[in-house]
Amino acid sequence: MFHYLLFDLDGTLTDSAEGITKCMQYGLSFVGIHEPDRKKLEVFVGPPLRATSREVYGLTAEEAELCLQKYRERYGSVGMYENRAYDGMAELLAELRADPRRPVLAICTGKPEVYARPIAERYGLTPYLDDIVGCDLEGKLDQKRLVVAETFRRLGIDEQEKKRAVLIGDRKEDVLAAHACGIKCLGVGYGFGSFEELSAAGADFYVPTVAELRKELFLCLE
Repeated sequence: MFHYLLFDLDGTLTDSAEGITKCMQYGLSFVGIHEPDRKKLEVFVGPPLRATSREVYGLTAEEAELCLQKYRERYGSVGMYENRAYDGMAELLAELRADPRRPVLAICTGKPEVYARPIAERYGLTPYLDDIVGCDLEGKLDQKRLVVAETFRRLGIDEQEKKRAVLIGDRKEDVLAAHACGIKCLGVGYGFGSFEELSAAGADFYVPTVAELRKELFLCLE
C-alpha cells in the first residue's frame, strides 16, 4: 500500500517533552508568564510554537516572537538534547531500510530543520533516512502542510505517487496536514496526542505502541 513513509519527529520518533517544556518555561518567563507545571506545556510538543503560544497564553505577536526567540536561545544549546529516541525506534528504521521492498523513509517535522538534523544524528536515526525535512527559522514553512509539500518536492512525490505515501504522527496537526496534502495519516498513541485527538481529526489508522507501529508498517509496505 505504501512506499513513502514520512515520520513526524517529536512524539513519533523521539520523546522531546523535557527539552521543549523547559525551553517554553524559559521563553514564557520573558513575557511575564511563569508556569511551574511542565505537564501543562506539553501542548507545545508538535504544533507550531508561534501560533500555539498566542492561542494558549493570549500573547501578542510581539510577545510571541520574543518568547520564541528566548525559547530558541535555550533550545539550540541545551534543550534539543533533552530528548531521547523511543525504545526500539532506531531498530525499526534499520529493519525498514533493510527490507527488500526498499521503502523511502524521511522525517517530516514542524521543528526547524537546523535542529531536526543534529537530533536525528545524535540518536542514531540518520543512517536509515532518505531525507530530513523541517520548517525554517523565519516561519516561511510554519504550517505542517507546507512541510509535507516540501517533503513531496524533495522526494519527487508527484500527484500520482501521493497514493503511495503516508504521514506517521502523534498530533491532530499531522492528520490535518496529511489530509490537506492528499495523503493518509497513521496516528501513534505513545506520543503526546490521545486516541481521542487523533480520531477526532480523522486519522486513517491508529497504533498505540512502537511494537504495533512496526507490525502495521510491515503489513502496509508495497
